[in-house]
Amino acid sequence: MLTSASTPWIVRGATFALWALAAGSVAYWGLKLTATSRPVNAPVAAPRQVGPVDAVALGRLLGSSPAAVAAAPPPPALASRFQLLGVAAGESSGGGGAVIAVDGKPPRSYRVGSLLEEGLVLQSVHGRQAVIASSDGRPVLTLELPVQRLDTSSRPAPMVAPQPVMPPVAPPQMANPVPPQPIADPVQAPSAAPR
Repeated sequence: MLTSASTPWIVRGATFALWALAAGSVAYWGLKLTATSRPVNAPVAAPRQVGPVDAVALGRLLGSSPAAVAAAPPPPALASRFQLLGVAAGESSGGGGAVIAVDGKPPRSYRVGSLLEEGLVLQSVHGRQAVIASSDGRPVLTLELPVQRLDTSSRPAPMVAPQPVMPPVAPPQMANPVPPQPIADPVQAPSAAPR
C-alpha cells in the first residue's frame, strides 16, 4: 500500500534509475562509435627471437682488429666472492652459524649445513673461521674473520659536557654563636698515679 509520503521517493528513485540507464547507454555507444575498428581475424605477429651476439664478428663490423676484441673476463675467484662478517660457534648456537656476504650483496646469516648458493654449503665454524664445502662434502674454502685494530689517531676525542660552576655559599651566621664544647671520651680510664 502506497502512502502519499512514500510516493515522492519512489518517483525520484525511478527517475534516477532511468537517467543512469540513459547516461550508461550514451557512454557505451559513444565509445563504440569512436573506437578504431580492427579486423577480428587479423593475425598477430610473433616476437622475433634474437640469437646470442658474436663479439668478434661485432668488433670486425665496427672496424676493430680481432686481437683488440677482448674475451669475456674470467669469473672472480671463489675467495673474493665471500666475506665473513661474524661467527657463532658452540653448543648454545645449535651447531654454529656465520654471517656471510656473497658477491657484495647484503650479509645474511647461515646455519651450519645450509646452502650458500648452488653447490656450496656452510660445512662448519671454528673460532674465527668458517669452512665452505661443495655439496658432496669436500672443503673448498676457509673464510676467516679479519682482525680489527683500534685506531685511536683518526677517532675524534669524546666530547664532555662542561660542568656548571657554582659560586661558594657561605654558611648562615647565627645571632648568638655557641662555642664548641670538648667531648669527653667515656672509655677513657681515670689516670692513676703510681703508688
